[in-house]
Amino acid sequence: MKALLYKEFKLAMHPICYVFIALFPFMMLIPSYPLGIGFIYILSCYPILFLGANKGQQSNDLLYSTLLPIRKKDIVKARIFTVIIMQVAYMLLMAALLPLAIYIEKSIPTESGKAVGHAGIGLNGFISLLSFAIIGFALSDLIFFPIYYKHGKSIVMSTLFTILGFALYLGVFTIGLPLAFKGYNDFFSNSVIGVQFAFLGGAILISIGLHYLVYIISAKRLEKVDF
Repeated sequence: MKALLYKEFKLAMHPICYVFIALFPFMMLIPSYPLGIGFIYILSCYPILFLGANKGQQSNDLLYSTLLPIRKKDIVKARIFTVIIMQVAYMLLMAALLPLAIYIEKSIPTESGKAVGHAGIGLNGFISLLSFAIIGFALSDLIFFPIYYKHGKSIVMSTLFTILGFALYLGVFTIGLPLAFKGYNDFFSNSVIGVQFAFLGGAILISIGLHYLVYIISAKRLEKVDF
């Protein structure tokens, strides 16, 4: 697995993916920027990773990988771990920038002289945001990987359904539920920090379960693909 991950980051990963992961978290420093939207940018790395310029499908990376003396399911596992590492790196960079984002928000006064508000800015709200993002990423992978590995080349359809699915998920939790349940935003922004971390832990467990399901389904589908 170590050798496969080395191949992923040295050969399969296009340099622009690193640029996306390193730069897009800085968008949270934009005052009143909707933080949930920023997570969609990491999904835009998927077609670059799986297709890429002179990489991925264009260089028959999947075919090359299947010709190696390794199991097909290990190919899927390595790619899933690669995507998870991308997601975690993105969220860690956002977390590192949180203090600066809070400082910028508090430094910009409104006409009334008070600082502008920002949904998700603040430790409690940010932890809740990460929890929703972790589950959202897992659901997105549950859409993307099985579609892609069914034929090993469904980049357009898998990416389209993944981004649409994440956008729908984001809409439900940022617009739908707050409208349906009074006090929804207050709970996730102002509740005890221990509750927030418990929710984060639950989100991580859900993500692990969903990614295991992603692995099982995708590996079975790739086994049936005849190159």
